[in-house]
Amino acid sequence: MTVGVPVTDLRRASTWYGRVLDRQADLEPVDGIVEFEVAGCWLQLYQGAPLAGQDFAFRIGVRDVEAQRRRLLDLGIEVGAITVIEGVIAFCDFADPDGNGLSLYTVLSDGAR
Repeated sequence: MTVGVPVTDLRRASTWYGRVLDRQADLEPVDGIVEFEVAGCWLQLYQGAPLAGQDFAFRIGVRDVEAQRRRLLDLGIEVGAITVIEGVIAFCDFADPDGNGLSLYTVLSDGAR
């Protein structure tokens, strides 16, 4: 699976996503595209206009949503509060510099998978 995300400045976005994901991009297959492999899926950044009116989020599962939220805050990234659905999931939302939605989550029970 590949999720394409339009960004207005590919170099800036690649650096930003590298900080969020705590690593470098995996591929730059052609000029104008940068890709990160995330849990078997590809996050593909491409130079383009943000998708006005599109509401989506690239959601990233983590072992400890609280620790990862603190890490992002320490990087100076604005992150929303953690929402907890008891026994199911804990998550928080944030956005990249172009306003594309992202979310971190931790599954709290096997029944939510």
